Amino acid sequence: MIVPIELKQPPLRRYDITIDSLPELRFERKVAVVSNPTVAGLHRARLEERLHAPEIEWIEVPDGEEYKTMETVLGILDRLFAAQFDRQSLLIAFGGGVIGDMTGFAASIYQRGIGFVQVPTTLLSQVDASVGGKTGVNNRWGKNLIGSFYQPEAVFIDPAFLRTLPPREYAAGLAEVIKMAVMFDREFFDFLESHDLRNEEAVTRMIARSVSLKAEVVNQDEKEKGIRAVLNYGHTFGHVVENETGYSRYLHGEAVAIGMVMADELAVDLGLMSREEAERIEALLKRYDLPVRYPIADIDAFYEHFFLDKKSAHGKIKFVLPGGSIGTHVIRDDIDEATVKRVLARFGAAG
Repeated sequence: MIVPIELKQPPLRRYDITIDSLPELRFERKVAVVSNPTVAGLHRARLEERLHAPEIEWIEVPDGEEYKTMETVLGILDRLFAAQFDRQSLLIAFGGGVIGDMTGFAASIYQRGIGFVQVPTTLLSQVDASVGGKTGVNNRWGKNLIGSFYQPEAVFIDPAFLRTLPPREYAAGLAEVIKMAVMFDREFFDFLESHDLRNEEAVTRMIARSVSLKAEVVNQDEKEKGIRAVLNYGHTFGHVVENETGYSRYLHGEAVAIGMVMADELAVDLGLMSREEAERIEALLKRYDLPVRYPIADIDAFYEHFFLDKKSAHGKIKFVLPGGSIGTHVIRDDIDEATVKRVLARFGAAG
């Protein structure tokens, strides 16, 4: 299956997202594959069988969100300089969302920009992180606060890579799938509720629909000035959870799952969503053992973290919430502090 990306903003660009068995990848230029020891240990031989280029450099970086830093990116750049890569060279991001984000960012700044290709190997990266051109790293202030919008030349999604994915990593990816359904497609949410999302046929359909939904959004709003911000449902809260726990306790998708439940609680409090629908979302998350509670130790500190979110501006916090029912959405920047803190207080004693 091919899902086209056709950006509306100039300069017009197109690239394809291929959802199928990994094809032969042939390049007439230097290629560097950026991966980590876990992915390389499992899948390096498979990629090498299909990858053909005059010169191939493998760059392995440590595995984990805590290594998604400028220091790691500088290490990637140093390897490229040492190998005398030029502006015609190519990077391949071979791994999950952390690898994709860092590789894309490195590509965007190496000699002011070289090409890169995504070969995502986790569910989260296949349905979300590899699509749309967001790149970046974390710092002590928050998540992805240093980065760029930089589109890949192509994305190759092979569901077979998911067979080696640990259950926890797989569930983390499902959180992003559920996010898409809650925001944009009630029928898709019904599908997720009624199917075993570990079944290979259901997985392929799920990936295809998730990618199609995100492609539709990115085609309209590449740089998140409008509808693309809706994709941050669960992230405003989730990014604070990640930051408070040093990016080491929760996988990104797990933090998003917690953030979705917090956002739904706020939506219910505001009368935007029924308690019944919020419970449906929470039940689907819990079915795959995703966390839905986080003990907030300091409500005031948690609230202040919102102002470091990239979507907040002019002293206002933007909250992406369900807009009345599953499949609809609303962005609000007029919710008073007392209301938000009242909702956060319900998580204060949670385990």
